[in-house]
Amino acid sequence: MDFQSNAQPIFLQIYDWLCDKVLRGEIKPDEQLPSVRELAVELEVNPNTVMRTIERLLQQEIIYSKRGKGNFLAEKAPQIINEVRTRRLLDEKLPALAAELRLLNFSPDDVKTRLEELMKG
Repeated sequence: MDFQSNAQPIFLQIYDWLCDKVLRGEIKPDEQLPSVRELAVELEVNPNTVMRTIERLLQQEIIYSKRGKGNFLAEKAPQIINEVRTRRLLDEKLPALAAELRLLNFSPDDVKTRLEELMKG
């Protein structure tokens, strides 16, 4: 991962990366996650940074910990991630995008047409 090109804190970039993997089905419910140390080596970051990500995932009940065994993906993880991402999109990203579109004098029809094109793939 290229952490330098993103202004977002690295632990949040790792959080989003892991959540993306869950939503794509690359990590299944009750599947064990790599250890903090393994992730830190793979991503070339400090283990403390990965630990901040793990703490956030635990706090949101996206993962659960089995003492002495590691961290596992919660059964409801995809649903929780979907709800968190939807809230972030509707409450943060969409209002910012709407403000930028108004500033650039885009019409709702222009946006709708382009969005339909992009969502087709």
